Formats: sequence, structure tokens, C-alpha cells
Amino acid sequence: MSTLPTQVAPKRPGARPPKLLDRVRFAMRVRHYSPRTESAYVGWIKRYIHFHGVRHPDEMGSNEVVEFLSDLAVNSHVAASTQNQALSALLFLYRDVLGRELEGLDRAVRAKRPRRLPVVLTRDEVSAVLAQLDGDARLVVTLLYGSGLRLLECLRLRVKDIDFDRHQLSVREGKGNRDRATLLPRAAQALLHDQLVRSRQLWERDHQAGTQGVEMPDALARKYPTSAHSWAWHWLFPAARLSRDPLSGNMRRHHILEGGIQRAVRRAAQSASISKRVSPHTFRHSFATHLLENGTDIRTVQTLLGHRDLKTTMIYTHVLDRGPMGVQSPLDR
Repeated sequence: MSTLPTQVAPKRPGARPPKLLDRVRFAMRVRHYSPRTESAYVGWIKRYIHFHGVRHPDEMGSNEVVEFLSDLAVNSHVAASTQNQALSALLFLYRDVLGRELEGLDRAVRAKRPRRLPVVLTRDEVSAVLAQLDGDARLVVTLLYGSGLRLLECLRLRVKDIDFDRHQLSVREGKGNRDRATLLPRAAQALLHDQLVRSRQLWERDHQAGTQGVEMPDALARKYPTSAHSWAWHWLFPAARLSRDPLSGNMRRHHILEGGIQRAVRRAAQSASISKRVSPHTFRHSFATHLLENGTDIRTVQTLLGHRDLKTTMIYTHVLDRGPMGVQSPLDR
């Protein structure tokens, strides 16, 4: 449970009280939630309000939340993770914005969580896809497979996160807001040096133009206000154009977006005639599986992937090249 008090956005004397969704956004920003989480939570709260005929949430409670969550599972057939996100959004609304605790939510019909095996490529298939890629997409996929990064973790890399001497990448604020260190493959270093040259050219152009720099974590932005303009904090994969920061309204240099990499990977897999469903995350799965096949200790793989629970990492033992759980068929003997 949050230790912060219920937050109300500041208002000028005589001004109208802030609207509910403005209060939600303010409470999330005070707690340093990511913009993606803020957007998702606001979307679920809107959907909840419209589901109940545009009634104000303060007029509703546990029964209405249970009815909404059950409808998501029974009629909308959402995944368990989607229903859990909706539940988290409504718990935040009532607990941290309206100052109420909800009871009896276990009565909601819960969506089933299917157990699915990850799609894993062979080493030859990884090479075939990489051969079809160029530019940013080639280096990004190289790091996804060579370092076990999630796509957004890779795109959010800063110049300072690359340590060539120790052959290490630092992942900041990964999933669960946790930092970790992972491998920097030697085979990627030449591509990385070329990428840093291109990134520095954009940084120098922005520096000369006097732009607002790059996005910074809130605490550091206040403590070190000039860091947003420094080379160390610049993106490894900066976008070609400036864009407007939705929070501050300033024109900044953002990192490249996920969509372009996802489309490039799909096209590359099709061109390589791979029948599996390939996405950027497939290369993270392949990284873990191939490490286990090479005899790497599963605890080491867990650390490199940033998994909190070893059970999450254990799923890769089901897809080793020796069959489920690494067992060899007697027919193959």
C-alpha cells in the first residue's frame, strides 16, 4: 500500500476543482509512474466510468468494480494480464485518489492465465533474420539477442550505460523499476561505435541549436538540471526528429519508437522464409534458451534477464533443443 497521502492537484483561489482524471494524472506523477502506465490507467478508468453509464466513481464501489472486471473476463475475453492491469488502475483510483479501500474484489470472475511456451529461433534462424536487417534495426536486434534486453530497455539505453572495457550494458529502470547489468557482446562493439558516432552528430546539432535536451528521470532532472544536455545522458538510439514532451510541453530529442523496429523484424522474418511468429521479444527468448543450451547456470540467466522469480526463467528449460525439460527421446538414441 502506498505511504503517500491522497493527492489533490493544486489549484488557484477561485478556480474550479480539478476534474477526476486530472487528479488521477497528478497523483500518478507525484508517485513517478511512467507515462505509459499513466495512459493505460486513465484509459481503464474511462472505460469503467462509461461501462456504468458515466456515473462518478465516488458513487460506486466494490460491487461495480466486480461487475466490470467480470465483464472483461466473461464477455470481452481479455487476457489475465489485461484484467490485472484494469484491476490495478481501479485500485489506484479508489485508494490513492478517492481515499477509499475496496473489499470483496475476490468475487470477480478472473480471466484464465494460459501457459504458453516462448517462440525460440535456432542460431541459423537468428543469423538469417539479422542478414535481412540494416541500420538501427540491425543493431537493436543484435543487442536483444546478444544481451537479452527487452525492446524498450534497448531503446532507452544512454551513452553512459555502455561499458566497453568491462563488456557490460547497464539497464536502468527496467521492468519493475529495477536496474541490472548484462552482457555487451564483443561482436556488437563495431556496430555500437558506429552508432555512437551518429548519435553524437545529433547531440552536437541539438547542443548548437539550444534545444531542451533529452528526457531525464524526475529526481535527477531537479538535482542536476544541466544533465539533460550532456553527452553521457544522450540516447544511444535518438530519433531523427524532435518531438514535444507530453508532460513539460518542451521540444526534446526522444529515442526511436518501438513500432519501426517491430515492423522491420516482421519483414525480415518473412524475407528469411521463417514460418515462426517472430517479434523483437523472440530474440530475448532465444538469448536465454541458447545460454542454457551452452551450459550456463540458470541462476546466471535469471540475473541477466532481470527475472525476480526463478520460475519465470524455468520456462526456457521446456524449449531446449533436446526436447521438453532437456530430455532426449529414446528413438534418437
